[in-house]
Amino acid sequence: MGRRPHIPIAQRERVVTTAAKFEIEYLQYLDAEGKQVRDDLPAFAQDLDHMVELYKLMLSTRVFDAKSIALQRTGKLGTYASCLGHEAAHVGIGSAMKPEDVLAVSYREYGAQLYRGVQPREVYMYWGGDERGNDYQNEPARHDFAWSVPIATQCLHAAGSAMAFKIRGEKRVAVCTIGDGGSSKGDFYGAINIAGARDLPLVAVIVNNQWAISVPRKIQSGAKTLAQKGIAAGLYCIQVDGNDIIAVRKAMEDALERARNGQGGSVIEAVTYRLGDHTTADDARRYRGEAEVKEGWDKEPLKRLRNWLVTKGVWDEAREEAWKAECDDWMDNEVNAYLETKTQPVTAMFDYTFAELPADLEKQRNAFLANENKAH
Repeated sequence: MGRRPHIPIAQRERVVTTAAKFEIEYLQYLDAEGKQVRDDLPAFAQDLDHMVELYKLMLSTRVFDAKSIALQRTGKLGTYASCLGHEAAHVGIGSAMKPEDVLAVSYREYGAQLYRGVQPREVYMYWGGDERGNDYQNEPARHDFAWSVPIATQCLHAAGSAMAFKIRGEKRVAVCTIGDGGSSKGDFYGAINIAGARDLPLVAVIVNNQWAISVPRKIQSGAKTLAQKGIAAGLYCIQVDGNDIIAVRKAMEDALERARNGQGGSVIEAVTYRLGDHTTADDARRYRGEAEVKEGWDKEPLKRLRNWLVTKGVWDEAREEAWKAECDDWMDNEVNAYLETKTQPVTAMFDYTFAELPADLEKQRNAFLANENKAH
């Protein structure tokens, strides 16, 4: 009997065993022109009166944003982070949440916050350097987190809240928002990892506006989608058209329901575009071309929802102008309330950080009071 010929290991046929497979669903109901691309509208979108209310808040948010930038440019506000172009993503997030849920934002999700009761005057106070702006007066925003400028730390705050909800057996969900750049931070990965490991009721929304200040999405991550970052954590993941409020709201509702029913957390990537500068301290013309920004305006969220509502016969130019006038009056009142707010005494900087003031700070506080008394 002859010997079998020796075949090098590298040339032998390999049997490939698949450990896991995944795919990322993309969700869209309205295209850039406001044409409906799916017939299976969710229940909330079939309520046209409700959709009008969502559009009105999106428009209010845009008016608020323009007023905020004007305040900054005239020296009445500090550096401000614009939300221009994010209205559908932000209002979609806030409108899907229940009052008992908790929202942990970064620093530009005003549409979600306005829906949950944050007042424009509070936003102005915060960006004007007054920390009392973080002390929201209205429910349900009162139990939400304050703005978070350190990138991605709010995700850990939300994960901690979700852990508490699970331990207490409360049917509540923690929602955090993060930008495309922030989704590369270790804080984000830590938050979604613990959410997957412990089946926490956490919904993390990546608002992918294509730019992390001046760094474009294409060099931020080699992943085809940012949604798939949640796969490694064992979370449900989906990518949605972030300029389509119906898609954002639907994905949020589904994710919140799963989390509330003990089925674990989710990562939602809302693909949108930052139409303005990163903040008023930025000049995006230095790193973005005009053609790209024009394409962003062609896909912007208000136009598509307005077109859809017009075709449904529930919105028109007269209503648009009337609502803008109401928004202007509202914002004027909020601006006046902000400008008329009395400033805190200098000693307030010592009063709210420590339960018991350390000796060195106590010394500084006393020195200031002594000097003030001499001056009088």
